[in-house]
Amino acid sequence: MVLRSCWKSRHKSSSGPTRCWLRSGLAALAWLCLTQFGSVALGETNDVIQRDAEFDVTYNDTVTSENQTIYAFNHTVSRNKTEGVRVTVDVLSQTLESPILFVVRQKQAVLSFQVPLILRGLYQRKYPYYHVGRTLCQPPTRAASETQYFFVDVSTLSSQGTNYQLRVSRVESFTLQTDKKFSFTASPSQPQYFKYVFPDGVDTVVVKVHSDMTFPCSVMSIQDIQCPVYDLDNNVAFIGMYQTMTKKGAITVQRKDFPSNSFYVVVVVKTEDEACGGPLRFYPLRPDELIDAGNRSKILDVVVTPAIKSEVYVMGMLFCLGIFLSFYLLTLLVACVENKRMNKKREVFQNPADMSPAETASLLGKNGDGKIPASPYEYGSFADNCSTLSSEAVTDSATSTDNNYGYMGQEPFKRRSILSHHHHVDIHIERSLDSVGRSRQESLSSVEEDDYDTLDDINSDKNIVRTKKFLCVSDLARKDKRVLSKKYQIYFWNIATIAVFYALPVIQLVITYQTVVNVTGNQDICFYNFMCAHPLGALSAFNNILSNLGYVMLGLLFLLIVLKRDIVHNRALVRNDLNALECGIPKHFGLFYAMATALMMEGLLSACYHVCPNYTNFQFDTSFMYMIAGLCMLKLYQKRHPDINASAYTAYACLAAVIFFSVLGVVFGRGNTVFWIIFSVIHILATLLLSTQLYYMGRWRLDSGILRRMVYIVYTDSIRQCSGPMYIDRMVLLVMGNIVNWSLAAYGLIERPNDFASYLLAIAICNLLLYFAFYIIMKLRSGERIKCLALVCILFTAVVWGFALYFFFQGLSTWQKTPAESREHNRDCILLSFFDDHDIWHFLSSIAMFGSFLVLLTMDDDLDTVRRDKIYVF
Repeated sequence: MVLRSCWKSRHKSSSGPTRCWLRSGLAALAWLCLTQFGSVALGETNDVIQRDAEFDVTYNDTVTSENQTIYAFNHTVSRNKTEGVRVTVDVLSQTLESPILFVVRQKQAVLSFQVPLILRGLYQRKYPYYHVGRTLCQPPTRAASETQYFFVDVSTLSSQGTNYQLRVSRVESFTLQTDKKFSFTASPSQPQYFKYVFPDGVDTVVVKVHSDMTFPCSVMSIQDIQCPVYDLDNNVAFIGMYQTMTKKGAITVQRKDFPSNSFYVVVVVKTEDEACGGPLRFYPLRPDELIDAGNRSKILDVVVTPAIKSEVYVMGMLFCLGIFLSFYLLTLLVACVENKRMNKKREVFQNPADMSPAETASLLGKNGDGKIPASPYEYGSFADNCSTLSSEAVTDSATSTDNNYGYMGQEPFKRRSILSHHHHVDIHIERSLDSVGRSRQESLSSVEEDDYDTLDDINSDKNIVRTKKFLCVSDLARKDKRVLSKKYQIYFWNIATIAVFYALPVIQLVITYQTVVNVTGNQDICFYNFMCAHPLGALSAFNNILSNLGYVMLGLLFLLIVLKRDIVHNRALVRNDLNALECGIPKHFGLFYAMATALMMEGLLSACYHVCPNYTNFQFDTSFMYMIAGLCMLKLYQKRHPDINASAYTAYACLAAVIFFSVLGVVFGRGNTVFWIIFSVIHILATLLLSTQLYYMGRWRLDSGILRRMVYIVYTDSIRQCSGPMYIDRMVLLVMGNIVNWSLAAYGLIERPNDFASYLLAIAICNLLLYFAFYIIMKLRSGERIKCLALVCILFTAVVWGFALYFFFQGLSTWQKTPAESREHNRDCILLSFFDDHDIWHFLSSIAMFGSFLVLLTMDDDLDTVRRDKIYVF
């Protein structure tokens, strides 16, 4: 009909064909719409219901696939006041064909979620939540006051009607106030977040979250003011800084990291507790099975407090420097007093009032013609007054081998006596002055220990001397001083080389760790005391790093003290001082230099460890502790056994093996029975081998005939006749040492402690303390005394060690547990609002180690005027 009228009109008038065709196209399109979609309009109507809604009103409605409800809300937003808006949804039916979708449309953000809300855990476990509450992101406004609208769309694809409850309310205390605690409740499906604005004059704050409930596990996050806010378990780690927590959590926030001068504090409860060390209770039988997580609500408190000001940083640094610089001043004062006393003593010694010139010359160690009888590179008397064997036999043996065993002089030595006004010294060595000059001019690089140990008669002589029942220091101080000085200087150069090659990659690694923490925001990587972690620059816990300064400063001070003693001793040798030549414990300073270097490196590596303390880099903090313990034991042994002490290469090879086992224990030792069995066997075998080496003074061989000789000794000394040990003192020490080490091995095998590095360090410290106690007891038992300075050092060091261990065992964090469990041990600062218990441990332990080194350095000063053949070996 329409086409026909158009055809007629076209013949009547040729001016309007375009209008006619347009009219017909519209009519056809309308017809098509009616025919194609009429059935939908008539039989399948999808009703969209929009209603104005109000805050704090609960709406009970039903939704199906045939209807959609839109709730329209409006509220006034002020620039100076931020109000939180929270949407809460309850679905009453738990047998849903399809979930209900809620979409919140705001001016600059969209939030959508479904109910039931499905959250996934480990191994793709699915946990449904039918009660969901979400806080809407509030975009900032530039106007002083603005009315904003937002809409909540409710829809589903389920054909069955589903009842739900919807409530939109304002959040009280959405903006946190400084130093005001706020309590709230959170769950996996009802996360909470709040806003904090930096007040004027505050650049750093500490956000602390606390709960009386250990579980459920939760996450606290600090995020910038932007939409969307990531407040679910599966996305909270996408942005900002975050950490898991059980009872405690704390994050230090700096204004420079947030351009808007404000941030969100987000608290999310996790669906499972495994991340916080809790159990995994549910194991689905089928992959798609839904698991009821039960009630996982958690009550928490949040408070934001200002961090310390820059003045506290300055005060902490000055305090740290002041403590250790005071030791420099005290050392300088003691050195001045000691130098003044020695000068007076030297004046009296050189100008006695009641001595003749001949006696004075004799006291100075000169012959009647003014010549000095001994070389500064030769020491040790061979008149064995402390041996039960024939004194003459030993003397003859020593005399026959004098020219080959470390003595450069060519005249046979003779016995002569010098009578002193202060003390009596017997000298058994006489050398020409020309040989002394030749000895000084020889290059040390041409002197090797092997040059003096390869002849058969020397080996025979060593077997005779070293297996006597009662040994004196002179028996084990027969080698050329130049040889031993060079031997022990290798300790220092080797540890300096080790320190450079060890420290450089460590520094690079911890810088990488700190960068990862700063970039990712993952606060679970490093195990700080978050309640007392003060950042500076890129460092998260500057105070824990600063407190290690004592190790470096006191290590350097000990190095200077040893250097001063070394210089004084060398000057005494140059002027042929008889006490330096023939009396006291032989002075070798190479091990002391190595100990000082190890103490400084302990400070550096401990600081590196505390840049980001965790499970993988704990060995940085302990490696040089092993070295310090080993070097101290070597120094104790060297005092009375200078000729037979271990070489630097052997010592460091053994320490490298210890560190190797430390790494294996950290990586594979946790709960690994096979590893602990192997380690315990190696520990016991090493103890037995070392005991044999010490008991026989190295005069035994580990070869194929060792078992035959052992059986023979047991048969002759225990079966044929009951003989006691020849070296009773050594046997007592070694028996106690074996009891301690076997007990430690049994403890490790039974308990299998998680902290293997600390267990290994405990073994080293127990052996060191045992040997030190044995040394002191035997020193007093031998009639020797401890001078006042050494006694003060011993008492002072013991007291400081006691306080240091108290603070060490406070345990402010531990990487043996999860990061969340470690934070339960976190505590506030206790010193100057800057240092915590572990920092005080650093202070006191560095002082105690310095004192221990001083004890080793000064404990035998009473023997400086005692002949070496009168000093017992033990």
